[in-house]
Amino acid sequence: MTDTSPLLSEIRTLIKSSGPMPVWRYMELCLMHPKHGYYLSRDPLGREGDFITSPEVSQMFGELLGLWAASVWKAIDSPPLLRLIEIGPGRGTMMADALRALRVLPPLYQALSIHLVEVNPVLRDKQKATLSNSRNVTWHDTIDDVPDGPSVIFANEYFDVLPIHQAVKAQNGWHERTIEIDDDGKLTFGTAPDPIPRFEVLLPPLVRAAPVGAVFEWRPDAEIMKIASRVRDQDGAALIIDYGHLRSDAGDTFQAIARHSFTDPLKDPGQADVTAHVDFQALARAAEDLGVGVHGPVPQGDFLRRLGIENRAISLMAKAGHEVSEDIAGALKRLVGGGRGGMGQMFKVLGISEPNLATLAGFTDEKPDANAETS
Repeated sequence: MTDTSPLLSEIRTLIKSSGPMPVWRYMELCLMHPKHGYYLSRDPLGREGDFITSPEVSQMFGELLGLWAASVWKAIDSPPLLRLIEIGPGRGTMMADALRALRVLPPLYQALSIHLVEVNPVLRDKQKATLSNSRNVTWHDTIDDVPDGPSVIFANEYFDVLPIHQAVKAQNGWHERTIEIDDDGKLTFGTAPDPIPRFEVLLPPLVRAAPVGAVFEWRPDAEIMKIASRVRDQDGAALIIDYGHLRSDAGDTFQAIARHSFTDPLKDPGQADVTAHVDFQALARAAEDLGVGVHGPVPQGDFLRRLGIENRAISLMAKAGHEVSEDIAGALKRLVGGGRGGMGQMFKVLGISEPNLATLAGFTDEKPDANAETS
């Protein structure tokens, strides 16, 4: 972290020339600025980075998602080609673990075509190294570039970094929240002078009842619509895994994380991971509007338990020494548990499928029909 990030002076110049900047634009610049954007310039993962994702916690996470993909493949009549797509694949860890689980199913493994949607050149290089022994792997800048065909799509901790709009409730309506420059030259929050026209009628009833001063966040539906329309029209299913809330409500969740600690999102733009919670009710509603099957959302802990993570942990511990067994037990607790450090309740899982799939593994108590023993 530096006292003044390279991006800060550019943002100040933009605000001085064009006026206050909407939160969504600030977030977009922080993360995706072509030269100074956080996600285009570094590897943010792991203990040496700013945060750790579930695939980095344990191999069990990716293995179970691989078996989930197998259950989808069987449910859609085992097509001879299945595109396995991951959006925002980190270091490639989850895909590598999923593919290891799928090697024990040769007919499916031979049918796979792997597609990674990644814009970060640093992470692309790490993904290529991680997946160097895998066949049929292609990289894309957007899911729009992935060829047609039946697909299983994974989006783990992807939606939380998509830019959000924020509006603040005042006596005369809801005003877009902005980023401004205060008298000391520092970035600060403000609001647009005029209310957003007819904004109230678009809000869920719970949000309409929010008090003056409340903040409401939303994301455009473009990304979820791309995923939903793909599985609807070309067969398959998708998993969206992220931290967020089950119902649309007011609340300010705009935040920044650096070195595994929260920091001021307006300080040193481009130097920290800027995110906001995912509104799963909004995602589900947008998908339903396109006529796909929507499953969940459910807490990550429930989802992984239904896929058999506890049995997988027991199997791994039976082959390991005491110290490794303790690590496996700790990883299991972190992935499925609640409380401080636990990801099992904060993270939610939403499934989207072509309309004829009435159920998906992990969203009911039925075990997935593809059960493999991986090394």
